Amino acid sequence: MSPSRREVGYLVSALMVIGAATVLYRRYLAVANPTTVSLSFLLVILLVAMRSGLWVAMATALVATTCFNFFFLPPTGTFTVRDPDNWVALFVFLAVGVVASKLSSAARARTQEAIARRDEVTRLFDLSRDILLTTDSEAAIYTLPRHIARRFELDTLTLFLPRPEGWRRHDGGVRPSALEEDQLDAIFAKAGGALEFDARRRTYGGQQSIVGRDGIVEAVVPLRLGTEAVGLLSASGGNIDAGALDAVAGVAAIAVERGRFLKEHENVERDRQRAELASALLASFSHDLRTPLTAIRVAVANLLDGGLSEESRREQADVALREVHRLNRAFEVILEMARIDAGISAERKWVTPAEVVDAAVALVAPGLADHRLRIEAETDREVEIDPRLTAAALAHVVENAAQHSPAGSVISIASTVLSEGLETSVLDQGPGLDDRDVEHLFQRFYQGKSTERRSSGLGLGLSITRGLLSAEEGRIWAENRPPAGACFTMVVPARSRSAALAGKDSL
Repeated sequence: MSPSRREVGYLVSALMVIGAATVLYRRYLAVANPTTVSLSFLLVILLVAMRSGLWVAMATALVATTCFNFFFLPPTGTFTVRDPDNWVALFVFLAVGVVASKLSSAARARTQEAIARRDEVTRLFDLSRDILLTTDSEAAIYTLPRHIARRFELDTLTLFLPRPEGWRRHDGGVRPSALEEDQLDAIFAKAGGALEFDARRRTYGGQQSIVGRDGIVEAVVPLRLGTEAVGLLSASGGNIDAGALDAVAGVAAIAVERGRFLKEHENVERDRQRAELASALLASFSHDLRTPLTAIRVAVANLLDGGLSEESRREQADVALREVHRLNRAFEVILEMARIDAGISAERKWVTPAEVVDAAVALVAPGLADHRLRIEAETDREVEIDPRLTAAALAHVVENAAQHSPAGSVISIASTVLSEGLETSVLDQGPGLDDRDVEHLFQRFYQGKSTERRSSGLGLGLSITRGLLSAEEGRIWAENRPPAGACFTMVVPARSRSAALAGKDSL
């Protein structure tokens, strides 16, 4: 291995110091005591050995021995040594310099190795922490190679996971792996054997160095859970030894298994939520739908009574129709919640805010019979939104306002086009929002436990509103507007244009 520029610099500096000390002792201080000179030169050798490699320290020791012999051991000015004691001193000086260089270099190598091991442990800890903080099953696999490549400064870091249709790869370095599938198949086939630990390299069996199609050598190590191989890890570049790479592969195998566990947990949690939803809907039906069914049965029975006046018959018919509307609305709510759980997509069309408001009011018109509406909606601007989703979301908000405000009160609806899209607000004249209810308003089946007046319904309206708006990347929030009541504001991001432009899309 060729010497580095840093080592050459240390050697040049050491030679300059020895030369300067020789000139200083010979010409200016007239030091003739060999002991003083040898200790001074030995100090230089030790300092060089502490800061550089072994060969630099030994070269410095040889130069120092030569200067010591030529300038300070009689007869000076020659390489001849007459006194046997001086021969002993010369060889002892050289031996001490060489031994001290080896010891210092070995200690320095051990220190660097300890620092490297400490850095490996720190990086492995950081990598494990990154994995544990990942709660998304998809992100757990996709982000893992990037975490490893960044932590260990690797040019190539690729995870290969076997699938029935072939190898699935996840690249994390700046250069993707160039390994072929037949190479991966051969390595993976050998990874299922017995595990043998190499204490010197700190690795288990199965790690190989493979040349990719781009000519770059990649280290490939199996991902094992116990004795079972679950994938392969390929790496190149950076400064990571075989033992550290084997440890990284072990952490990566745990991450892969954790990703699978998270996926299974998500499926189980989704099934549990569906079961809870079905149970809650059944409980809501048995409680909240009993009243309209009873009212319809009584109204129909009264209609069959021939003794009722025409006005009474009309009243009973109105009761039956109103309760039928409540039942129909409840079934619509359930269907909308099912659509949200199944996943819905927005179909955007150009409509005016006034058209959206009119469609929303029409959906819940029977529930607004006891309230007055004040509507301010633009008609000269159009927005590109999904009119059905937006109108359905607004209908739930208006219906909620009617349920929580006294009969005869005014419900104000304002819809306008802003730079970010369509903004619609609904202001009622009810008691307002309780601070204990605000954080739960958009949860399923929540009906305002802190209020004395409990409205009828399933408690799904505002939750459905949020779900419908999410399909359009919209948002909703609520606040109190004294001296009035609660105000709900919806914003749907959308492009806008003048209504005088292209023809309108039907709602």
